[in-house]
Amino acid sequence: MHPVVLKSSQLILSGDIVGAERTLVAVADQHGDHALVSLMDDLPPKDLLAIMREFDSSKESIVNMLVTPEQFAHSIVLERQYGERTSERLRAMMNAVIHRDENTVGEYLDVLVNTEGGINTLADYFEDRYDEVLSFATSGRFAPEYEQDAGIQVHTTWLMEKLEELDESLGFGNHIEDSRPLLQRAEVADGDWMETAWLLRYEFPDAFEELMGVLRARVAKHVEALNAMLLAAEAGEPSGDEEESAI
Repeated sequence: MHPVVLKSSQLILSGDIVGAERTLVAVADQHGDHALVSLMDDLPPKDLLAIMREFDSSKESIVNMLVTPEQFAHSIVLERQYGERTSERLRAMMNAVIHRDENTVGEYLDVLVNTEGGINTLADYFEDRYDEVLSFATSGRFAPEYEQDAGIQVHTTWLMEKLEELDESLGFGNHIEDSRPLLQRAEVADGDWMETAWLLRYEFPDAFEELMGVLRARVAKHVEALNAMLLAAEAGEPSGDEEESAI
């Protein structure tokens, strides 16, 4: 193992992520970007993940700027195993890499969706945007068609209807693949989840359908929990006051 890689791994193990990143960046300063990219091939994916987690969209890093699609994908799929996972944090990490250049975002998504665990990582990425993504998959637009403050019953009914529509879409040949965009990329070019969803649907339709299959299973489980909560409420049983308790 290269001494710089070994030193970086030791610093990460001791909790000095900034020091590890600085050690790697020094290689680029002295020997050029290609030397750093080559070293990152030897850096364990979990260590590269630690650096990406530390330097998200709020803090720039040359490591995030130079990480290849393959290095990125093999590291980001480990996020479930390491660190405190939240969809917001995961999105910040992923956006800092894949959306830094609109001309290369497709390369990163292409490798990610073809990496084991990549589709589940994307499902985690969209975790608190399931309503919007379901709406986009079935109607081509991101705005859910229900009043946000209408209550759990209305939301549950809407989710059940969307699941039925999604089943029809996924089971009807190449419906998703053949559908024409109602929104153009420029309208959703936020460098965030909407643009990611748009690219997946219209540039990687097979991966998008696989992703929607994963989201469908997760949402169906959520609907079951909401229905159980509603039945318990009707029976006068304690079930919690907030919808979030069923998520």
